[in-house]
Amino acid sequence: MTGAAILSIALIHLAAAMSPGPSFVVAVRTAVSEGFSTAVALAIGFGLGAVLWAAAAMAGLALLFELVPQMFLALKLVGGAFLVFIAIQMWRYAKDPLPDTSALPPRSKASAIWFGFVTFACNPKTAVFFGAVFVGLVPADTPLGIRALLLAIIFTNETIWYIVVARLFSMPHARTVYARLKTGIDRAFGSLIALFGLRIALF
Repeated sequence: MTGAAILSIALIHLAAAMSPGPSFVVAVRTAVSEGFSTAVALAIGFGLGAVLWAAAAMAGLALLFELVPQMFLALKLVGGAFLVFIAIQMWRYAKDPLPDTSALPPRSKASAIWFGFVTFACNPKTAVFFGAVFVGLVPADTPLGIRALLLAIIFTNETIWYIVVARLFSMPHARTVYARLKTGIDRAFGSLIALFGLRIALF
């Protein structure tokens, strides 16, 4: 496998990681409401979720989805339902004040990593994306070391991008604006998450 192919996969995935989606909405809200360190842990969870679907695609899961569409449908429905649940929680607690991030974090780092992983894992279409990319650029006889390198690149892309998002939206000015408009922003974010969930489940 050539270096150009590896670079192509890295750039394609980075562009996909930076495109808006449920992970972006969750990352922004976590950064402004719970602070930078919790949002970094969340970013690590996103990176692990990306590795999960990339590894699954390498193992042929995208092909399995084509052969057994009922499995893909079931995963889409479960993932969509989880995102709708998140949306309902955001609407439910929209009027609550921001937690005091100078005290103990409202969510442990392990919990934030797990939440990020589950949020990302709720989109099985990511496996289809990776499958499409890998079919064209990763030969079947690609050595295990190169496959591991690709997974490391995917983890790094996803995690670093969301750490950048965490840094930007955890700044004091962003938090001040969010605190002032929290109810409306949370409900808008909740609506977006619900739409993403429905899109994953139904399309």
